[in-house]
Amino acid sequence: MTPRIILVEPRDGLSIWVEYEDGVSGLADLSDVRGMGLFQAWEDREFFERVQISATGGISWGEGDDQFDICADKVYMDVTGKSLAEVMPGFSSSAVRA
Repeated sequence: MTPRIILVEPRDGLSIWVEYEDGVSGLADLSDVRGMGLFQAWEDREFFERVQISATGGISWGEGDDQFDICADKVYMDVTGKSLAEVMPGFSSSAVRA
């Protein structure tokens, strides 16, 4: 299970700084999803800068029905360089369908 996020801050471009309760921290570049679906909202810099930790502990933007998250597990793997198997031992990648 991925540790809880304790801090998230916007940085240059489409990057965020994240800190987790286990002491892991670092920069995550989110530009690989720029312009895709809901992430088009990030073209508004003020909107991107309102990144927050959601009530469920995710990394999110927006409010209410317009709120959307990015996978905190993926961000953790990006920051640490760890694989899915290292972050979630016992999880079978064969269970993931394309």
